[in-house]
Amino acid sequence: MEKNKKETDQKTVNQKNIAGGKEAGNTGINKKKKTGIMGGTFNPIHIGHLLLAESARDSFGLDEILFIPSGRSYMKREAEVLDRRIRFEMTKLAIEDNPAFSISDIEIKRSGNTYTCDTLLLLKEQQPETEFYFIVGADNLFSIEAWRKPEYIFRTCTVLAAVRDDKDNDKLAEQISCLEEKFGAHIFQITFKEIDISSTDIRMRLAGGQSIRYMVPDKVISYIKKHHLYAEI
Repeated sequence: MEKNKKETDQKTVNQKNIAGGKEAGNTGINKKKKTGIMGGTFNPIHIGHLLLAESARDSFGLDEILFIPSGRSYMKREAEVLDRRIRFEMTKLAIEDNPAFSISDIEIKRSGNTYTCDTLLLLKEQQPETEFYFIVGADNLFSIEAWRKPEYIFRTCTVLAAVRDDKDNDKLAEQISCLEEKFGAHIFQITFKEIDISSTDIRMRLAGGQSIRYMVPDKVISYIKKHHLYAEI
């Protein structure tokens, strides 16, 4: 079904949620499970990640959010990222109080570089009846064509893009329209009030002996302190 360009303009999240549900066929009997995918290095995971995941779950009626800590990212130098098992444990601690959040070690168990398309392929093989919603920052929509097999990513899942306040929405709407036309993609925006927290800032604060309280879940802070992580950068 051909999509109208206006769908990527100034619509509310609720309007997009309804449109996404209809396109996915989630009406009536035999409703499929809807799983949001939240990937990242999580070095470390912080409140911003959790708020975005919960916002996506609530706004789009997702049944669960699956956190997938990355293995070896081809986009980052391995020396700059903590061991994958440590990042997995921190992520697990951060989400364990939310029954709608779960975690997968699908990428950290894989050798070599990890690619989103390969992860989606494995997930679809394991859960062929599940509808997947890939959660990304809106900035990624301007580089996703350079990712490995972007056509497979768009064919396999709906993309939920978190809109940053400082992004030109006209350019974003144009990019979404372009990707939809080129790949037949289904892309919806998450209206998310961004919190000025980043993993980079957290690491620098820890290296400088500054507090990260309220930026990172308490259980993760305890884990960082116990294992003396990020003490030197």
